[in-house]
Amino acid sequence: MFTASTLLAAITADGPDSREIFDPATGELIGRAPVNTDADVDRAIDTAVAAQASWAGLSNDERVAILHRAADAVEANAEALVEILSREQGKPLNGPNARFEVGACVTWLRVTADTPLPVETVIDDGDTYAEMHYRPLGTVGAITPWNWPMMIAIWQIAPSLRMGNTVVQKPSEYTPLSGLALVHVLNTELPAGVLTAVSGGGELGARIVASERIDKIMFTGSTRTGKRIVEASSGNLKRLTLELGGNDAGIVLDDVDPKAIAEGLFWGAFINTGQTCAALKRLYVPNAIYDEVVAALAEFAANVPMGVGLSEENLLGPLQNQMQFDVVDRLVESAKASGARVVMGGTPDRDATGFFYPTTLVADIDPAAALVVEEQFGPALPIVRYTDLDEAVRLANALDVGLGGSVWSADKNRAREVAARITAGTVWINSHGSIHPAVPFGGAKQSGYGQEFGTAGLKSVSQPQVIQG
Repeated sequence: MFTASTLLAAITADGPDSREIFDPATGELIGRAPVNTDADVDRAIDTAVAAQASWAGLSNDERVAILHRAADAVEANAEALVEILSREQGKPLNGPNARFEVGACVTWLRVTADTPLPVETVIDDGDTYAEMHYRPLGTVGAITPWNWPMMIAIWQIAPSLRMGNTVVQKPSEYTPLSGLALVHVLNTELPAGVLTAVSGGGELGARIVASERIDKIMFTGSTRTGKRIVEASSGNLKRLTLELGGNDAGIVLDDVDPKAIAEGLFWGAFINTGQTCAALKRLYVPNAIYDEVVAALAEFAANVPMGVGLSEENLLGPLQNQMQFDVVDRLVESAKASGARVVMGGTPDRDATGFFYPTTLVADIDPAAALVVEEQFGPALPIVRYTDLDEAVRLANALDVGLGGSVWSADKNRAREVAARITAGTVWINSHGSIHPAVPFGGAKQSGYGQEFGTAGLKSVSQPQVIQG
């Protein structure tokens, strides 16, 4: 078993080919991440391609058993991984944060390993017989973000390996230690070469995407980068799964108890301090209960502690980097200048250590305000008043993204009718952002394409093959 210090010692680097990584809450130096080169990427791809045939040659049961052992290794080293994750990403230990994330890695590994994908009989009518098989694609490039750097990595790695592919993974340059630590633990059980990782800036991801020896790209990140990946992937028409930006809308109906939904609304919006692609980022509330919903949400939010991640009592942490702090600060300042009402928060200490932005609720805001129509990706929720449900649905659908959405109502049938009118990959009823490893997840419009999780996720990293006759 590793401690956080021994695991960091195994993955960090010294010298000019490394970069200092600091805690976003305290500014303390955590360690030095390696900075790999294009040549390193090419060697990683060589290694993965060379290992793929033998990995695919194992039986499904053999690969499943290895993935379970990898899950056991993550579970055994959970606290070491949790500490590195909390210090580097900033998220607290408890609540839906660091321990939750590492636990989700274990769950996703096990469920993905055990999800059945049998041969399908397509037709058997006496004249024609055809079967659908799912074969490995080859080598998958997995490019992961900084907000959930371990969990999203597993979302990409686990199904790829299960189906007989090998993986070259590149963590975000903002959270390289979390990604490298996870891969190091997994590789205590995986065969050599099956999973390799490279660390560095976006140019390394671009090299992975452009390589004609990479057969599939899985990417979670911005729509802007996703579009560049589409363009760069044309060399060998590699398959893509893109989970891109979102600006999820929630619509509250007029039959709810505001106090009963306040906790769900809060965590739908503020999970991971708002740094979640499928978080609730704009809330539409009917005029009849608007003030009550705002008050109930503010009352709950006031009791959720924010602070340094390694302190057990905290449930919200800092923003992960200066760039994201500046985005949230700009959008809230713009809302204030436009006359919107700041119910709580909105006044960060810009001279303090750490990228802390206070929990912020903004009411009576114009539906066209920048804080509403741009993805803030932080702890600031705009709450829009509406009088006509059709108008609320129109506003929810007005943007060019559609990752998730939610409807909040005491009548689930009524909520489902409204949900069916929202253009998004997932629409939740009376919750927002909850995911399950067996339930497919993916975006609509410019929030990307391709699905993850469950049998749909396994198929997305496979080559369908029909055998007829």
